[in-house]
Amino acid sequence: MTVRKNQASLTAAEKRSFVDALLELKRTGRYDTFVTTHNAFIMSDTDSGDRVGHRSPSFLPWHRRFLIQFEQALQAIDPAVALPYWDWTADRTASASLWAPGFLGGTGRSRDGQVTEGPFAVSGGRWPVTVTVDGRGFLRRALGSGVAQLPTRAEVDSVLAMPTYDNAPWNSASDGFRNHLEGWRGVNLHNRVHVWVGGQMATGASPNDPVFWLHHAFIDRLWAQWQARHPRSAYLPAGATRNVVGLNDVMRPWNDVTPAEMLDHTKFYTFDTLA
Repeated sequence: MTVRKNQASLTAAEKRSFVDALLELKRTGRYDTFVTTHNAFIMSDTDSGDRVGHRSPSFLPWHRRFLIQFEQALQAIDPAVALPYWDWTADRTASASLWAPGFLGGTGRSRDGQVTEGPFAVSGGRWPVTVTVDGRGFLRRALGSGVAQLPTRAEVDSVLAMPTYDNAPWNSASDGFRNHLEGWRGVNLHNRVHVWVGGQMATGASPNDPVFWLHHAFIDRLWAQWQARHPRSAYLPAGATRNVVGLNDVMRPWNDVTPAEMLDHTKFYTFDTLA
């Protein structure tokens, strides 16, 4: 069984294995298919139209399936690799070990945001950005520039306390757990982290930055924590609802999986801790 660990607790060997698998997936071209898929759904998901990956109840099960497929692609390269998660309530600064040159590399240079150190710097030749939103073919970051502070533990706890998964109008105006976690309302959790990292993370092509996967692995863990705290609170909507994915509706682009099938993460992986 795959165990997803806090990135801060990974050994040096585990970090190297994860990075090596990312680089190999990039070399084969498979990595960029995930970037293309995510960017397409960011562009098509709207508050007033059909929405699947974002601004909708299926934000969490959609990304859970997305991460499972990505993790499986890494494991086809190295079966021992698992997606780590980034607890940004604890590792909150640009000097955190996450951003070390031997792991994800640090922030970008001031004039163009280019990441110049670490395994994903363009100078190494192993991380060309080909799915672009602005024509720039290198990884960019601006840690802490778009917004000064990452979410706090108290802010996370305030969202985990919400008892209702989602509600009408089932978009970025909804006042339930999903939308507050996604970040369109309230203390702004998921969206704020994307903006804090900056660069490609602040765009639809955010998976260009490997930190995308660590961020979403933590969002997925928060959903699992919420489920444990509210065992009687179900995914909503349960039935057919215009423009959104109900509990037993299939999700694009796969068309073979429903939110109901994504509710129990333990069928696929566990976390080192849910505490």
